[in-house]
Amino acid sequence: MNLRQLRFFVAVAEELHFGRAADRLGMTQPPLSQAIIALEEELGVRLFARTKRSVALTSVGEHWLPRVRALIAEADDLPGYARQIARGEVGSLKLGFVTTADYNVLPQLISRYGAAYPDVKVSLREMTSDLQIEALLSGEINVGLIIPSAETAHGSLAYRPLTREPLVAVIPESWVESGELDCAPGGLRLADLADKPLVIFPRRSAPAFHDLVTDYYARNGVALRIGQEAIQMQTIISLVSAGMGVSFAPLSLTNLGRAGVRYVPLADAAPELETGLTWRLDDSSPTLRRLVEIASVKH
Repeated sequence: MNLRQLRFFVAVAEELHFGRAADRLGMTQPPLSQAIIALEEELGVRLFARTKRSVALTSVGEHWLPRVRALIAEADDLPGYARQIARGEVGSLKLGFVTTADYNVLPQLISRYGAAYPDVKVSLREMTSDLQIEALLSGEINVGLIIPSAETAHGSLAYRPLTREPLVAVIPESWVESGELDCAPGGLRLADLADKPLVIFPRRSAPAFHDLVTDYYARNGVALRIGQEAIQMQTIISLVSAGMGVSFAPLSLTNLGRAGVRYVPLADAAPELETGLTWRLDDSSPTLRRLVEIASVKH
C-alpha cells in the first residue's frame, strides 16, 4: 500500500464513479479499477460495493476514508515541514542559564525568540556556568548563558558577549535603619563594608563572579571576610535580608524587589559583570543558529 493507491481510493470515494475519478486523476479507468482491486486484496476487505450502474462505499470504506484523508494531508504537509525545520522555524532548543541572567538578558532573549519562532519548544535549565560547559560538551543542552572565565573557556565552544553591567552593593535594610551603615548620596565605599561578612557564590560554581568580587576587594585594599556561600542569587539575597552579611549583585537584579534588602550603588569604580552566549562549534542545528542571530541583534 502506498500514497498513490490511497489517493486513488479518495478520488473514487468522493466521486463514487470510476470514470469521473479517473478523469480527475488524469488517467484512464481500467488501471484505476485494477489499482482499487489490488488495494482491497492487499487489505483483505472490500472498500466499495459495485454494481453495473453504481459505486458505493462499504461500511469499512466509509469509516476508513477520514483516516486516509488525514494521512494524505499529513504527507502533503511533510515537504513544507522539512523546509520549516531547515529554516529553524520548528523544532526544539535546550538552553542553560546562570541565575543572574534571569534578571537581565534571558527574559528579553526568550521573548524575542518566542515571538519570531513560536513553534520551537524551548527548554530552560538554570545551571552554574561550569555545569553548563559540561552539559554543552555532553550534548545535554544546545546553548548556554554564562558568566565567562578562564575555567569556562573551551576550544570546541563559541562565545558571544551579550551584556555588561556594574555591580551594586546588597545590604540588609535593618542595618540602614539602625544606622549601622550610612548610605550616602554618592553610594557606598568598599571601605564602609570592610568589617562586614560577605555572602557570595563559592568559587567552584561561579569562578568569574567570585573573582570579580574578590579582585574588587584586593584592588581597594580591603581584607575579605566570607561569611556565607550560596549557589543561587535568590538565596544570597535572602541571607542578606536576614542580616547574615552583605553581597554584590548586577544592577539588573534591583528589579527583584525583595523585602529586607537595599541595593546601593558603589562609590568606588564598580566592577562590571559580563554575560554571554556559548554553544558548540559543531552544532549546526537551525534552531540554534536562529537564536544566535536574534541574540546578536542589538536592541
